[in-house]
Amino acid sequence: MSETGEKEERQQQHYKLLRELQNMARDIPPKYQQRMPYNLLSALANSLLDGTVFDIVLSLKEVQYLEEKALCTQRLRFVNEHRAQRHEMEKKHKELRVENMNRPHNMPLVEAQIKREMETLKKRCDEELRRRDLRIMQDLDRKVMDQQGLLEKAGVPGFFVTNNRQEIQVQIYLLGFICRLA
Repeated sequence: MSETGEKEERQQQHYKLLRELQNMARDIPPKYQQRMPYNLLSALANSLLDGTVFDIVLSLKEVQYLEEKALCTQRLRFVNEHRAQRHEMEKKHKELRVENMNRPHNMPLVEAQIKREMETLKKRCDEELRRRDLRIMQDLDRKVMDQQGLLEKAGVPGFFVTNNRQEIQVQIYLLGFICRLA
């Protein structure tokens, strides 16, 4: 194929990608459409022509899936450990009740102790889970910034490191568009 033919084919492919991006952009809320001007969509269409961006995004998607699955598994393991601790505590309390069954005058003290221990365990478990969830959220935020940085270095239009929720949402839409076109 001649150089002119290749240029025309590349131009046609660019227009096709641009039209598809514009159509997808019409389906998102207006406040985000405003953040996707023609220049951005055209530059994105151009960056998609050689397929490298598709490969990068699909690779990031796979890595993210595996990382999220690992974090979910860790959290589930953590919750199950807490469940086992509660189960052990309940078993201990059942034995304590049986031991004191013949001493009804002790039961109010035993029940108060049981209630205190269960409340203490619940507070500790809730606090540990809250801290774990916070760590997971911070991990995910770091991963988002790593991905933004990688896509920015790869020259993908619309991507830069930010923690602005609206800009992140625009980037999420752009990633969705790329995945749909892949």
